Amino acid sequence: MAEHIAVLSNPFSGKGRGARAADVAVRHLRERGADVRTYAGGSAIDTAQLAVRALAEAPRALVVVGGDGTLAGVLDTVCAAAVPVVLVPAGTGNDLARALELPRGDAADAAALALTGVPRSIDVGEITSAGEKRMFLTIAALGFDAKVSDRTNRLRWPHGALRYYLALLIELVRLRAMDFTLVVDGEAPQRAPGTLIAVGSTSSYGGGMPICAGAVPDDGLLDIVHVAPLGRRRLLRLFPLLLRGTHLDRPEVVHRRARTVTVSAPGLVVYADGERVGEDECTIAVLPAALTMLVPASTTGGE
Repeated sequence: MAEHIAVLSNPFSGKGRGARAADVAVRHLRERGADVRTYAGGSAIDTAQLAVRALAEAPRALVVVGGDGTLAGVLDTVCAAAVPVVLVPAGTGNDLARALELPRGDAADAAALALTGVPRSIDVGEITSAGEKRMFLTIAALGFDAKVSDRTNRLRWPHGALRYYLALLIELVRLRAMDFTLVVDGEAPQRAPGTLIAVGSTSSYGGGMPICAGAVPDDGLLDIVHVAPLGRRRLLRLFPLLLRGTHLDRPEVVHRRARTVTVSAPGLVVYADGERVGEDECTIAVLPAALTMLVPASTTGGE
């Protein structure tokens, strides 16, 4: 079978940016002489089925056009295949693209990595909740930040990162501390009331907020950030530090690295890669070097 490149797209990602980015990516690859086969999913289920079909034809690379959630939705299939992945960012936050320093403003440049990129094996997170497992790429949000993600998904305006920040302000008015219980790397359970917990393989969520500042996507560890119970004023004072990624030294913030963490709390909601993935209790583990991405050669030394 002649080598070809498969392009799997979510036309609806980024409020239509996915369709435009897919057109640019496919046209650019074909102009450079590549044999391209295209697959466009109309829903998450459709996209997952198309990923199976695309990988069954043994492409030299799988180009995924969409947001972090698009790639996360096919991770089980992609990680099981020995095919490198190229991400053409076309979502709302595109935080994996930030972590890997992928081109975010030019779909042609991003797609060209299928021809010129170098392999980089990155970690994948896995969340187990209510007996079901779900892989994720960036950060799992629990507590206040999960509620912000939920609010973000329900807002229709504004677009991009501003929508996330508006959701954050709305949830700030509704702020309540949560009664977390943590089990880290099999240690004894620890009661840890707090405002939020973020567990990440990469540094940012919400379109660039570096809640897990310094996280490296290929170190085999999860970064766990726990913010103590805060009132609205104290959280507002912390917010500029969150935007700059300088919050980890604050006394109300605990940061550690681990391979697994179990979190439970009354009313717990868990979001990852912008999608709701669990509630009440979850165990989050790292799957080291589970996914091979094609990235610019200049970025293979880390974030």
